[in-house]
Order: sequence, then structure tokens, then C-alpha cells
Amino acid sequence: MKRRSQVMLFHTVSFALLRKLGLQCRFQSSRRPTAPLGSRILSDPSRVFEHNMWDHIQWTPEQEELARQKVEENSSFQVSLEEQAKYEKAASTYWDEFYRAHQNKFFKDRRWLLLEFPELFPDRTLSWNEGVKEPTSNSILSPHVSLQTQYSTCPEQAKLGGFNRTYAKQENSVTIQKANSVEGTARTNDGKDLEHKKQERNRTDRQKNPGYFPGINFTFRIFEVGCGAGNCVFPILGEIRNPSAFLYCCDFSACAVELVKSHPLYNASQCYAFVHDLCNEAGATYPFPDESIDVILLVFVLSSIHPERMQKVISRLSKLLKPGGMILFRDYGRYDMTQLRLKKGRCLFGNFYVRGDGTCVYFFTKEEIAHIFVSAGLKEVQNLMDRRLQVNRKKRIAMHRIWVQCKYQKPSIKC
Repeated sequence: MKRRSQVMLFHTVSFALLRKLGLQCRFQSSRRPTAPLGSRILSDPSRVFEHNMWDHIQWTPEQEELARQKVEENSSFQVSLEEQAKYEKAASTYWDEFYRAHQNKFFKDRRWLLLEFPELFPDRTLSWNEGVKEPTSNSILSPHVSLQTQYSTCPEQAKLGGFNRTYAKQENSVTIQKANSVEGTARTNDGKDLEHKKQERNRTDRQKNPGYFPGINFTFRIFEVGCGAGNCVFPILGEIRNPSAFLYCCDFSACAVELVKSHPLYNASQCYAFVHDLCNEAGATYPFPDESIDVILLVFVLSSIHPERMQKVISRLSKLLKPGGMILFRDYGRYDMTQLRLKKGRCLFGNFYVRGDGTCVYFFTKEEIAHIFVSAGLKEVQNLMDRRLQVNRKKRIAMHRIWVQCKYQKPSIKC
């Protein structure tokens, strides 16, 4: 009883000390709540700097009017038609330069996908109170051990591992060391020859089978459009529990795709990355047939495309979905902080702008998105404006963020 009282006293004192120092307790989570789109509501403005993000921020009519006036002011002077044509023609060059300069360090890994878009993981049930977990060794793709290492170790490699253990135990015998070294080299070469022969057989089989495509033997297929440096790719691969799931990803920038392929967690047995121009459907094809994709992920990608091309892009992507498949969408909303910060002379037209690095960005309304996706024959499942208050507690700055988040589904055959 005395021991229990001491423990309770210790916890009470510790909790009081932590609160006094302004530190987070174990059960005082500083990460985003797990409720869809968050549940951290700012009811008392005096508490605004207590957290890094507040959800469901309601704007006053005065704030809306000020934002409208700011956008109107920034759009009063537009880029010349000649300059607009240059940005459109050299779009891939600007994005290549962007990824060469920033590599994979510009965007953070988007682990919020695990909460906002559970459709990516139909076999994985998230508890309402479950937080976003780091990838574990139970994942299909462990951060330390690749899928190929876990599941594709050939017999020759297993024998070689056993040989190496024997070799280590018999260091004192020079003769045995030399013999084993020769044998090990032979086995290694044999393993490489077998691998090359296996690859050649696969190539031959693919040529014989015109219906073959990467991921053909998988039953659940995800396609991320505009993968960038892989900030969605690797969080998804780290959380996939279904061994029959396969991930495709593409980007406009060849440099971005190369960054994905060179990442230590990239594994060709469960992921296929390729370069693709969404706006050049006549000269480019997909490495898989129509109606073969279960989920398409479109995160901060459509905004970089010229508004006149958006409808055609979404209509083409909808053909890739299986009946009942879904497009998961998230992008910049009208009057987002990014739009209000753009300077005069950056407006191409309307709500379409060019950044200082030559890349372009559009800011959407819910109605615009609904029109594009419904016109492509998709059914609305979700369409909402996600308004946040992002806080820099060190600099004591509060920034309004606005994103559009949507889910649109391809009707089933019955429909």
C-alpha cells in the first residue's frame, strides 16, 4: 500500500512538473488527432499557440472579403502570352530542375494518407484512437529489410550463407579456406548466371504473352499520379499488409522518377515507377490496361496542369479504374495562404499562377472539382474544403491553409 502511494505521488509530481515546463505528457499528444480531417477545434483564440495545427477553421465574412481583394490585386497584372507559352512548353524542364535542386528533401512524407484515405488499405482497419505508426518489420516492405531479401532468397544464396558460417568457424585452416573460397566464388557465379537466365526467360515469356504487364498477378492495384520524390510512395509501401497489393507511380519529371527508383525502400517486386506526361496521352501509354486499377491517388498534382487540360486528364484516368474503383484527391483550395502570398506579375490567368521556379499552380473551389470529376462519369463520395490554421509557435505566426479533399468512385457494372 505504501509502495502504491509512493508511485501515485511520483506520477502526480511528474505531471505537475511537465505542465509547468510546458512539455508534452505521454497522453498529451502533439500529433494530429486521428479523426478524419482532424478534431482539434480552436474554441478559445487565446490558446492558438498551444498546438501546431487547428482544424475546421471558420472564416468570417470580413476575412473572405480581404482574401478576395488580395487575390484580385495579385491577379491585376498577368504574365504575357509569350511567357505563358514558354512555361507551358518547358514545364518538364522546370520540374526536373526543381527535383535536382531539392532532391527528396522539399516535401515531408505524407503519413496523413493512412488516416484520410483508408481506401488505400482495405485489409487494414484503423482504430479510431490508433495513431500513425512508423513502418514495422511486419510490413510488406520493412525499412530495414527489402521484400526481395525477405521472400525471394534463392536456394543458391541460402547455401552460400551456410557456407560462409562454416568458413568463419574454420579460419585456422588455410587449405579449407582456399577451397571454400573457390567453391563460394563458383556458387556465387552460378547464382548470378541463374538470375540472368531467369530474367531472360521472363523477357521471353513477356514477349510471347502480349497481355503481360507489371503487377498482372496482383489483385489490388494502386496508382499514384505525380509521385514526385516518393513522399506518398514509401509511406504506402511501409503500411501495406496485403501481399496481393501492387503500387504503380509516375511523374512528369524523369529526375523525380529516378529519385524514387534509387530510394533504398524501392522494390520492383511490389512497385513500378515510370515517366509519364498526363497531357500527352496521344504519344504515351500506360504500362497496364484500362479498368485494371482499384485506387488512383492524385495529391497536389492536378493544380500543376493547365486548367484547359484538366478535364481531359481526369476523363482519361477514370478509364483506368475498375468498376467500383476510386480516385482519391487532395489539392490547393481557393484563398489558401500560398495563393495570398503570390506577388504581382505571377498570375497567368484567373486563379492559375507561375511560381518563381517556373512551376505552375492552380487554386480550386469545391464546385470546380465536382464539375470535372462528375463530367468524367464518376460518382461523388466526398467533396469538402479542409480549412486549417497552421501555427509557427516559435515565430508566433498563424497561417490559414485551405485544401480541397475529394473521393470520386467509378460506378459499378450494375449501375
